[in-house]
Amino acid sequence: MSRDSWLQQTPQWVWCSCIPGFGGLALVYAGYKANTSNWMILGSGITIAALVLSSGHLALPIWVSQIVIAFYLKKRYLIKTAPKGVLLPETAQTASLIAQVRGKVDINNCSKDDLVNLLGLPIVYANDIESLQTEGYIFTHLEELHEIAGIPENYLPRLAPLVTFSYDYKKEAHSSWKRLNIMSVQELIASGLESDAAFKIVAERQKRGDYKCAIDIKRRTNLPFYSYRHLV
Repeated sequence: MSRDSWLQQTPQWVWCSCIPGFGGLALVYAGYKANTSNWMILGSGITIAALVLSSGHLALPIWVSQIVIAFYLKKRYLIKTAPKGVLLPETAQTASLIAQVRGKVDINNCSKDDLVNLLGLPIVYANDIESLQTEGYIFTHLEELHEIAGIPENYLPRLAPLVTFSYDYKKEAHSSWKRLNIMSVQELIASGLESDAAFKIVAERQKRGDYKCAIDIKRRTNLPFYSYRHLV
């Protein structure tokens, strides 16, 4: 089933919740499949109450309640049981719902698999983030995913509800990778860059134009990120 239609389906157990008396067992089944004990307890309680009060005036409210609860839990169930890579945050609304159920992804400690299959990032961006993680870079806010890793800005609203940053620190004033688009070789060396790296950064910039993001510097010059990290 495609990712677009995954959340639109209605699992069979939801319809089973409409059965008077035993419909609560549908919630037990959903809890078992989704590994959610609270649903199993709720479904068991509803079933017991329905059987005990089957002839009383509360039978109808219990029956209605089990149906309402089943439809309420439907999307949460689908998110919890979605195969890896099927359900991706294609809109901010879907991302918020996924985050409520699955929790957030820590950019600084997640795997490439998480970046691709949970956040829905193309593999090229996942590779770049993994490369920066390996070299010790710590992301501190959402905008860095664009400015440092080169992720397109239109991805950010979808990622915002889903990502978190495990470590934060106060950056030095006026510190930005964009300085590497205007600094001369001498200024770069004076800022602590090795002379070979400084010449390579300036030569590539003069040849092919300004760098678009910090990872673009790494791609175009083949310099390791740590060599100019202190200027980012």
